Amino acid sequence: MDKILVLGSTGNIGWPLVKILHQRTDCTVVAGVCHHVPQPMQDLSVATVHFDFLAPSTFAPALAGVTKVFFVRPPQLANPEQDMRPFLETVKEHGIAQVVFISLMGVEKNPMVPHRKIEQMITTLGLPHTFIRPSFFMQNLCTTHLADIQQHHDLFIPAGRAKTSFIDTEDIAAVAAAALTDPQYLGQALTITGPAAITYDHVAQIMSETLGVPITYSHPRLLQFRRAMIRRGVKKEFVNVMVMLYVITRLGNAKGVTDTVQQVLQRPARTVAQFVQANAALFLE
Repeated sequence: MDKILVLGSTGNIGWPLVKILHQRTDCTVVAGVCHHVPQPMQDLSVATVHFDFLAPSTFAPALAGVTKVFFVRPPQLANPEQDMRPFLETVKEHGIAQVVFISLMGVEKNPMVPHRKIEQMITTLGLPHTFIRPSFFMQNLCTTHLADIQQHHDLFIPAGRAKTSFIDTEDIAAVAAAALTDPQYLGQALTITGPAAITYDHVAQIMSETLGVPITYSHPRLLQFRRAMIRRGVKKEFVNVMVMLYVITRLGNAKGVTDTVQQVLQRPARTVAQFVQANAALFLE
């Protein structure tokens, strides 16, 4: 029976994945946590282990008995060579049977983004892997951009008029669970998106209709957005990655639509309208 280590277990993808794997009978799951164990994880009696990408002493204990590893890049870690290589080398030493990494749609055309550098590192090390390359997360509206929506009823996002095929992170987690438990996905790179590509003007329209309050899209310039985020105290390295991703969006690299979610899960991907409806109370808070 596989023992699967889920890193980023408290995040928008990691926590839904932990819950899915915890319900399965053909594997066991252990959640890597950097600080405290959240109450919902305690309530489920999920096994946990201390883990920190920047603390090599946590690597071996976390990997003990593990056969497969799932991880995402923590947003604050922008230097893969320094922040990720030591862990991945330890993974290789432990003979892990599969690494599932959440990358980014279109990274094969963008060698400068950290996700692509991590993919190349995994490949160079010869680690058995599955890359999941999602489009932009719907949950970004509930995290990075939530304050602007709640306080100003505005999408303060520098994406121009480009289209984005938004995907729900719960769909990403479900695809990751399939990749970790079905050998047919070993060695594959799965590009996954929502069912349609829409502009942020369209997102604002959907939110206005669903929430019953006018939501605008202010089209900030890239430098305007960068300065505003830094003034708010967001780390410069994280802001720079965000700006890079929105440059990619403006170039049209986020508009592709695939049916991979439907093929893997045998159900359609969640729509933006469904997501906004499910999170209406939060947006109106």
